[in-house]
Amino acid sequence: MQIFKRQLKQNLTLIGFSIILAANQAIAATDLVAQESYLKARIKSHEQNTDHTVHMEPVEKSLEFHGIFYGFLPCKDCNGIKSTLSLKQKNNYLLVTQPAKESSKENYEKGKYTWDEENNIVVLTPRNASIIHKYLIKDEETLILLNSDGTKMTEGNPDSYTMRRSDTVKAREVHIH
Repeated sequence: MQIFKRQLKQNLTLIGFSIILAANQAIAATDLVAQESYLKARIKSHEQNTDHTVHMEPVEKSLEFHGIFYGFLPCKDCNGIKSTLSLKQKNNYLLVTQPAKESSKENYEKGKYTWDEENNIVVLTPRNASIIHKYLIKDEETLILLNSDGTKMTEGNPDSYTMRRSDTVKAREVHIH
């Protein structure tokens, strides 16, 4: 009887291992099919995405005009104002200003900007309903600060209201953020 039980145990163990081995082979075959399917999908996706001309023309003109601009703007109460304007994607901006006087702190202003393509003007609208800033776009590298009504500044040298794109400024005299 014990020999019969031992032989039955061995046969059941052998059958169990056979079932597990067969199941593993089925799973491996299924995984291989899934991997092949995934690889084909990646190749097809890559072939469709090789045409990058879609990315050449932005949907909105304002989306192509972003970057960081630096300037040292005139000030009535100080020697000047160090300014950094970051026009970000999704029409967000960050304007950092710091009066050029001893131990003056930086002022941060965040908000949205809009693009007036007809007049070549960027309008900054802060989150906290303070003063709206307007900049004339002279070219892709240069912004000129305007009065709140959109007219050019008349006080002092007109070139002193200029901000230049960071990648065109060789020696920066202003701060970086």
